[in-house]
Amino acid sequence: MAPVRPDIDPELSALLADVPLGTEIDLDLLARLRRYPSTPVETLLDGRAVERREVTVPTADGASIPLSVFSPAGTDRTAPAPCVYWIHGGGMVMGDRFSQIDVPLDWLFRFGAVVVSVDHRLAPEATGTTLVDDCYLGLLWTVEHADDLGVDPERVVVAGISAGGGLAAGVTLLARDRGTPSIAAQVLVCPMLDHRNNTTSSLQFSGEPAVWTREMNEFGWRSVLGDLAERDVPGHVSPAVADDLSGLPTTYVDVGSAEVFRDEDVAYASRIWAAGGQAELHVWAGGVHGFDALAPGAALSITARRTRADWLARVLEQPSPERGR
Repeated sequence: MAPVRPDIDPELSALLADVPLGTEIDLDLLARLRRYPSTPVETLLDGRAVERREVTVPTADGASIPLSVFSPAGTDRTAPAPCVYWIHGGGMVMGDRFSQIDVPLDWLFRFGAVVVSVDHRLAPEATGTTLVDDCYLGLLWTVEHADDLGVDPERVVVAGISAGGGLAAGVTLLARDRGTPSIAAQVLVCPMLDHRNNTTSSLQFSGEPAVWTREMNEFGWRSVLGDLAERDVPGHVSPAVADDLSGLPTTYVDVGSAEVFRDEDVAYASRIWAAGGQAELHVWAGGVHGFDALAPGAALSITARRTRADWLARVLEQPSPERGR
């Protein structure tokens, strides 16, 4: 008998009634899903004073990683701006740098932050550490070009949603382990953190359609990891298996109660606390996977976004030790 699922918020349930749900993904369905484009970013920028710049960063193996840079236009800056380095969702297998871009653009409009969004390679064409390495490379480029971008290198926030949240956690672990670059905070929105896929919430969302199911999650992780043995999965790729979560920047984690990633996200925040770190955790009652990206006008989504932005405002307003001297 399958575990009983938590109820979905009634307003979300009504708003998402026409959203096609499934149980599994295979390569044929993935090919069809990839044909659906992201919402044109131009519609989000229409009437806004935003400058956009497109760059590519070369990789050691000859690939090129696209980055989109969004900056407030017409602003007479007296000080460098904060920066949000954004990593999109899509189960590691789909999406692009414009997926869910409305989330960080809200922070550009509210805080005057420069937003840099990375188009990492996707599984199953890219495997192993390639995705997180691409994201780390883009972050290095961003910090190295901080002066040109008008960015304060001490106020760089790494943020992502779903698979992008997992990659954001992995990039932050890489930056800690390699000693560079400095990251002021990480924002992990319903992050995909654990390839083991064996929590209670994972089992609750198995066998019946949902926004993202245990079976879909298995496909995503299998696409990234291939035949890699359990003992060989790096913590930078599956952050839940990282041995040490000490020394991380202040962290924000939020997730819905009615979704597959709930328990691994709660466990990750708990492990940060256990390691002496600072994390803020929100489990939104009745929230499905990615609810505030799917239904931004719902009351629960508005509250979740406001709470996340208020936390980020507090973090960005705190002077770093270097600037505070």
